[in-house]
Amino acid sequence: MPPYLAKFKELKGTNYADVSKQARQVFKLIKVRTKRRPYIRSAYFKKQKIFFDFFWQHLAQKRFPDRVRRLRFFPCAIELIAKSRIHPDSMDNPANKSEILHRFSGRTTSNQLFYVQVKEEKRTGKKQFISVFPAK
Repeated sequence: MPPYLAKFKELKGTNYADVSKQARQVFKLIKVRTKRRPYIRSAYFKKQKIFFDFFWQHLAQKRFPDRVRRLRFFPCAIELIAKSRIHPDSMDNPANKSEILHRFSGRTTSNQLFYVQVKEEKRTGKKQFISVFPAK
């Protein structure tokens, strides 16, 4: 499948403080829409909610250079989840058989390829935004 073409460029900055500040501003726009847990609605999953509970925890486990590399694509990942109808690569989570991992691919306006991972619980159908990362 061809990757989704995002309208946003990746965030600019060379250190974690610069990129994190910009990414948190984008996240704040999502967070103020609800009183409870922040979420975005996905076009691919028929406007179901995708929550951010694990994204920031997952990011905190990474080293600072890797955090910067991943956070640069945060606005593009939000757009991809919200607007993309392109089928992802889906597979059972090897660590937990009760989960499905969906990997969406996208391109920025500067032609950078990136991937977005969404985890879905089989039993409840809840979806979590796990990670965004550039292609190697």
